[in-house]
Amino acid sequence: MTKKFQQKLIFSFLLIFAVSTLGIAIFEQHRARELKKYALEKKLETYAELIAKDFSSIELLPENLRITLMDKSGNVHYDNVVEHFDLENHLDRQEMKATLKDGVCSSIRESASNKNPYLYYAKNFDNKIVRVALPYDEHVKVLLKTNNEFLFFVIFVFLMGLALILYVGKYFGKTVNRLRNFSKILEIDEVAIPKFSEDEFGEICENIADSLRKIKNGEKLLKENEKRLVKEKEKLLLHVQASAEGVCFFNADRTVAFYNGLFLQYFNIISNDSLTIGKEISLDEHFFNPMIMFLNQCINEDYYETCVSRQGSDFQLRMNVFEDRSFEMILIDVTARENTRRLKQEMTGNIAHELRTPVTSIRGFLEILLNNNVNEEKKQEFLQRAFSQTQVLSELISDMSLLTKIDAKAQSLVSERVNISQVIKNAHEDTSVALQEKNIRFASNVPENVIISGNQNLLYSIFRNLIENVIRHAGTDIDIFVKMYEVKAGKAYFIFGDNGNGIEEDQHLSRLFERFYRVHDGRTRNTGGSGLGLSIVKNSVLFHEGTISVRRGKDDKGLEFLFSLRCVR
Repeated sequence: MTKKFQQKLIFSFLLIFAVSTLGIAIFEQHRARELKKYALEKKLETYAELIAKDFSSIELLPENLRITLMDKSGNVHYDNVVEHFDLENHLDRQEMKATLKDGVCSSIRESASNKNPYLYYAKNFDNKIVRVALPYDEHVKVLLKTNNEFLFFVIFVFLMGLALILYVGKYFGKTVNRLRNFSKILEIDEVAIPKFSEDEFGEICENIADSLRKIKNGEKLLKENEKRLVKEKEKLLLHVQASAEGVCFFNADRTVAFYNGLFLQYFNIISNDSLTIGKEISLDEHFFNPMIMFLNQCINEDYYETCVSRQGSDFQLRMNVFEDRSFEMILIDVTARENTRRLKQEMTGNIAHELRTPVTSIRGFLEILLNNNVNEEKKQEFLQRAFSQTQVLSELISDMSLLTKIDAKAQSLVSERVNISQVIKNAHEDTSVALQEKNIRFASNVPENVIISGNQNLLYSIFRNLIENVIRHAGTDIDIFVKMYEVKAGKAYFIFGDNGNGIEEDQHLSRLFERFYRVHDGRTRNTGGSGLGLSIVKNSVLFHEGTISVRRGKDDKGLEFLFSLRCVR
């Protein structure tokens, strides 16, 4: 590569220099010849003018000078070499034509009359043309011959220039060779800069070498960044796929670039179209209309949010618009959150209502006692009734406190080994008076050695609330039974049932465990209770890693609660 460059460089300079030198030599030789010819023509012009003024002066002119006198018609009137009578008309001669046109002419040619070569010079003098000529012999040739000293000087300069060209070519070739070697070093990931010549070209080469090194290092960094970017992209895609949100990325032309599986699932819930993997997502769905209007009208805004409700589910739909007008669409299932919000609203209303009745009653009784003269018998009656309402309030607050503790501080509750048979016995004993008043019989076949891993107070609340629920709603002269029918995979399975009034409509069965829910319309407290008992039962069962459900009893009499609890043995 370097030899070729050096040869090309030397050949190019040599060609330019040779052509220039040859041109200068030819031009100078031609110019010297023309100057000598011009001097000789000036001498012949002097002869012609002398003859034109005084013809007798021809005797003073050189003997070898040929003299010819002609008129403008080309007729020869005198010639000192050939008899003019023998000469033909000279009107067609080269110098004759030029003289008639320009007034003067010179040429070197062979004479048509005696076949000898001459240097002719002709000049027009008013009514005649005087032509003088010198034989074009060795003497004249010597006079016109150029000096070769300049040619020798040019050759010398050419040789010196050639030597300089060879030196410069070799010098540049070595520098280029070092630069080539450095480029090979870069190919094997080396970055050492070789020493260049200490001049401008060497500085240029060092700058180029330094730039090559930076480019090489930049390429390495770029490749590393590309690898890192690919890894980050893979992480992002994995994160999007595992995200709890449905995510879809759209290009600026509103075509889909990528979406995760959850977006596919949510889209199918709220869309009239059934979307499958690989199928293009259509933005023609009606719930997309506000977003399309936002994209078309709000050029300077980059965020939009709305809510969509469909098929009993609630979704929050967000859109982030990027600088290139591509955008990200996010679907978030907020059904549970909305249900919780609604439940909190309902619960707040329920609590307010449940508290209003006893508080209003207590306030009314106290106002009567304070503002009226009431006899002792009535006073005791009103105080007793006010005291009963305070018991209702106390029971409501106690139940709410227990539910709050289960919901918010379940981990703070102490777990221990509990004999479930003893817990059932305690619940029965504590409610025995109320059971006897309604002639309700209680029976349990739970073995005495069954140990449940859990919180004793919560386990007690399960059976206490189930018994009280029967007392309040099932009627009189009925039976209650508790059975443990299986122990499997670390869980004990129970049935708590009665043969009382039961529930006729199925729609109430699925809502029995809701807080403050009552089967009968209106929020009366004629049957007693806070409306939180069965909700406490469900949450206590869930705390013990169990499940609970309810069904009608045998022959549609009473209710049966089927639940499981974490069991040690």
